[in-house]
Amino acid sequence: MKKSTVEEIKERFDNDVERFSNLDTGQVSTIDAKISLELITESARRIIPHATHLLDVGCGAGNYSLMMLTKIPDLNCTLVDLSKPMLDRAYQRVIKETGNVTILQGDIRDIELEENQYDIILAGAVLHHLRDDKDWKTTFGKLFRLLRLGGCLMISDLVAQDTEMLNDYIREKYGDYLQEIGGEEYRHKVLDYIEKEDTPRSINYQLDLMKKVGFRNVEILHKNMCFGAFGGIK
Repeated sequence: MKKSTVEEIKERFDNDVERFSNLDTGQVSTIDAKISLELITESARRIIPHATHLLDVGCGAGNYSLMMLTKIPDLNCTLVDLSKPMLDRAYQRVIKETGNVTILQGDIRDIELEENQYDIILAGAVLHHLRDDKDWKTTFGKLFRLLRLGGCLMISDLVAQDTEMLNDYIREKYGDYLQEIGGEEYRHKVLDYIEKEDTPRSINYQLDLMKKVGFRNVEILHKNMCFGAFGGIK
């Protein structure tokens, strides 16, 4: 199947702002969304408690930045997303919690940002849109360079398994979960857009890649079926 283009992904999120503005209802298809959000933000706080600069990659409606601000108030927040409606909603919400918010519309692969600038980078449900090995390596290398020494990249995302037969099994189990919460039609809807839009890689793949581009420590915080929370320290 031909995968969605960046423009097609942008259009889908342009039309889904309200759903992603509510963590309770917007992330129901993401297993343990609240747990992962808590784990990556609290871990970031413990790694660099005196952080001043946050980069939220694929920020959506701002849920990750908002949670990070409950851990470390008054962060300088840079929010990046393909979708302008998402960015606008994120800005409206985040500016109420901190006085310094910058929004940038575009693809993190293309946007020019200052290197060695950020203490914390959060990537929530975004990196699974990367495509081939070169794309993954280039993006992880860029995120590494954007971090200050001692800073951390924290990821919560859809992930794959390395073994294809287990990947199929986990996908079946996830389908059962979707059917339980939303019925057969919902199951097919979610699995179909994952097939068209997403190219997730395993946690093992991503942690190995993080080490290759220079991260000195990598950690798995949580995994439940095809969703995980993990990260690395520069």
